Amino acid sequence: MIVLSKEKLPIQKEQDVVLFRNRIKELATKIGMSLVNQTKLITAASELVRNMLRYGGGGITHLEIISKSSIPGVRLVFIDEGPGIKDVTLAMKDGYSTGKSLGLGLPGAKRLVNEFDIKSEPGKGTTVTIIRWKNGL
Repeated sequence: MIVLSKEKLPIQKEQDVVLFRNRIKELATKIGMSLVNQTKLITAASELVRNMLRYGGGGITHLEIISKSSIPGVRLVFIDEGPGIKDVTLAMKDGYSTGKSLGLGLPGAKRLVNEFDIKSEPGKGTTVTIIRWKNGL
């Protein structure tokens, strides 16, 4: 996998989410991603960035244009230093929520992207990495 461009955006307040979403759209458009795939990526990213704000107290996002076998994609990494997730397996089940939500956020985000990875350690924070390929691979 080759990283073609890389940038960081801090997420500390609600207003940062709009800038973040707009930047993802710009990157996805730049690589020629279809509107459907752009929508899936932005929807997944919106859920993850809001979780980072709500549960992790904000954090840093990495936005990258990547390429694998000449196929471009967008990789997003969400890093927070919040309380972490006690049971990641449970958190990835539909309907599980520690807040007052439907509990569809993490599993829903996973369904909208091509690759999804989550690492979390209680007391140390959470890192989620997602990739959406131009053609949905």
